[in-house]
Amino acid sequence: MSLSTSYPRGPRLSFRDFKTADIADVHDYTSDPEVTRWSAWGPNTLEQTTAFIDDAARAHLEADRSAYSLAAVLDGKLIGSVAVWTTDPHDRNGELGYTFHRAYWGNGYATEAVSQLLEFGFNTLHLERISATCHPGNIGSIRVLEKSGFSLEGRLRSHRLVRGVRRDSMLYSILREDVFPQ
Repeated sequence: MSLSTSYPRGPRLSFRDFKTADIADVHDYTSDPEVTRWSAWGPNTLEQTTAFIDDAARAHLEADRSAYSLAAVLDGKLIGSVAVWTTDPHDRNGELGYTFHRAYWGNGYATEAVSQLLEFGFNTLHLERISATCHPGNIGSIRVLEKSGFSLEGRLRSHRLVRGVRRDSMLYSILREDVFPQ
């Protein structure tokens, strides 16, 4: 990928690289215990949010980029974070993830974002398979993945160590041919 990669745009959302000026907006939701309830990270301290933004803002300078952590923007306001990345370049596998400010839940923004990330992952990163994991109790995320065409592959037992406790994850995937039939 080059520095001139154009990012996906949905009917309501646009996506862009993070910048230092985003720290307060991002920290507003990454420090929220309800938003991070099912995540393997958070609630973030201001230092953790700043480190995330610094890393994400630097990533766009990479000439051969295989991971995209982007700001999700609605009417000029940053409302969430989305990501798609290559996990295995040889087999052309990747993953995606998303986190939105709680004030924007239930409006279809995550589903719209996933649709755009799939198109970007398959067409720009040239992936053949994209997976996502979520906590078994995260019903909202499960619904987003299922509405987006992902198939449940199974339960990964004791998959993550989160805040000192082992927990399971649900594994979902989607193939290029599921989105773009031949």
